[in-house]
Amino acid sequence: MFKKGVLDMVKNMSSTDRWIRLVIAVVLIWLNYTAVITGGLSTIAWIVAAIFVVTSAIGYCPMYQILKISTKK
Repeated sequence: MFKKGVLDMVKNMSSTDRWIRLVIAVVLIWLNYTAVITGGLSTIAWIVAAIFVVTSAIGYCPMYQILKISTKK
């Protein structure tokens, strides 16, 4: 259906980078759940946490590709 390479996402995150993002996401979710942060900052924290969880799960960060960096060795 798709040409080879069209939807290929090469992993560009190391396992350390992925774990750090997961820990940050858990902290942000906990801060929201306990109402330490509220309002607009809370919404931003939820979005950042969701992005961190997804990028950690797939091992690919689109921003890294734009900046042409990789933490994976």
